[in-house]
Amino acid sequence: MDAKPFLEIIATAFHHRRLEAVMIGNAAAAINGAPVTTLDIDFMVANTPENYRKLAVIAQDLNCQFIELKLPDDRCMYRLVHKEMPLVVDILFSISGIKSLAALKKNAMTVEFGGHPLRIAAMTDIICSKKAAGRPKDLATIPILELTLNEKNNPP
Repeated sequence: MDAKPFLEIIATAFHHRRLEAVMIGNAAAAINGAPVTTLDIDFMVANTPENYRKLAVIAQDLNCQFIELKLPDDRCMYRLVHKEMPLVVDILFSISGIKSLAALKKNAMTVEFGGHPLRIAAMTDIICSKKAAGRPKDLATIPILELTLNEKNNPP
């Protein structure tokens, strides 16, 4: 499946509502060149009341359910699930191994989708976060991500 149309929808919505976010997880790893797939698109945003309001409006704009989920470590995340398309967007306010949104933004690249920018986490930060999370699904992808990073940094 081509995620580009979904990324264009997300980039447009984030841009119009001025939501500052950085894509993380396997979706970001794929944009960085890793041969991985995912069923959702994860973003980190700052944990502010204003961003919560923006997310609620974005969910309405995109025809998504806006669901609050409790994580095993008592953190909270939000999931936007489109009512008609196979689009799932997860929003996290903190991620393992990354100090802050500002730290994540420092190494992130910007890619345009539909004429609007999306920040994409650097592969080094994605790997760091997956190692710190330590979940089996994260640990399973680390060798692939490290190989991709090595090939990117040391082309033939």
